[in-house]
Amino acid sequence: MSSSSYRHTTPGPSCWQDFANGEHLQMCLQQALSPWWPRLFGYHLLKLGPLSAAMDASHSSISHQICLHDAAGASVVANTTQLPLRHASVDVVLANFLLEFEANPYQLLREIDRVLISGGTLILSGFNPLSPAILGKLLPRYQHVLPWRGHFYLPSRVKDWLALLGYQVICDERLVYHPLFGHVDKGLMWQHGLESWLPGSGSVFLLVARKLDSPLTPVREKRKARKPHWQTIPSAGRVGRSHPCVTGKDD
Repeated sequence: MSSSSYRHTTPGPSCWQDFANGEHLQMCLQQALSPWWPRLFGYHLLKLGPLSAAMDASHSSISHQICLHDAAGASVVANTTQLPLRHASVDVVLANFLLEFEANPYQLLREIDRVLISGGTLILSGFNPLSPAILGKLLPRYQHVLPWRGHFYLPSRVKDWLALLGYQVICDERLVYHPLFGHVDKGLMWQHGLESWLPGSGSVFLLVARKLDSPLTPVREKRKARKPHWQTIPSAGRVGRSHPCVTGKDD
């Protein structure tokens, strides 16, 4: 990806309340992640950005949890695209809604990859453009407010970026079947219809990916050229034999 494709960093949220229905989004993500925390192990959990910092990971077996963003309240104040961490020093990274507001989202993923250990886990969430949330980008009154002033990336594109970096996606989930503006009522029939008939149309995507030790596609070994196996054919003998390969005494 060319860095010239992304020229401007869009101001992102400083808390969940900056989003329309932000508390509902946080609750849905919290519920989706709750079964994952006991399954993740290691020494260091990195929460990138203020939204990730606000997530409850108390059920995780990883006791040392680092909240990194560029505002007050962070355990480490830094830019998410220039992490002041050693190479391969973090076991799990949580990154909620960061790609949408970065000047170069792929560079952010590369920086996360730099600090994540081999076999480590990346938990990533974002807004799905193939969902009711795209309506906010079409309506002028919402185009300059959060989250619609950010750039929505297709989940398939994000997975392609992860594949290039050598990750295996082990969970690809959709949440919140709602345009995000207005009151969220989970009991509406059309929401249940979207979830049942178009499960990929959730407004939020959640990806859990594991950093692999080796690429997904194995390199085929070059086979050595087999030497031809020559077999000596017995002499045909005299003309008139019953079989050219049969030998015996002359009549």
